[in-house]
Amino acid sequence: MRYLFRSGSVALQELEWHLFAIIIMLGASFTLKHDGHVRVDLLYASSRLSDRQRAYIDIFGSLFFLLPFAGLIVWTSIPFAYDAFVHSEISPDPGGLQNRWLLKASIPLGFTLLALQGLSASIVRFARLAEAP
Repeated sequence: MRYLFRSGSVALQELEWHLFAIIIMLGASFTLKHDGHVRVDLLYASSRLSDRQRAYIDIFGSLFFLLPFAGLIVWTSIPFAYDAFVHSEISPDPGGLQNRWLLKASIPLGFTLLALQGLSASIVRFARLAEAP
């Protein structure tokens, strides 16, 4: 619109990155569920590791890295989102979007979903380890 009609919309431009941010925040748990996340494959991809050893690595990573980090982000981002809601925070740009708290609320929501998915994956791996000989 800017180049063709010499007109632009701040609200549409902000909506673009708001939606992108929300998709990223809510998509992280979906990606973890489908094992599409990036991991450091230095040890994990080694053909010398058995499925049992990989399960232990996944459980360790979830319990000692993912869950504490997600908990820390949720704990510190709730006041951030709450303050935006209480103060009816809006975009600082003229013509920008209202209700910025919706965007900020996606941070604790997304990390809560990520932590729940990490916990779920750990429980599934524990169950597989318990039933495997």
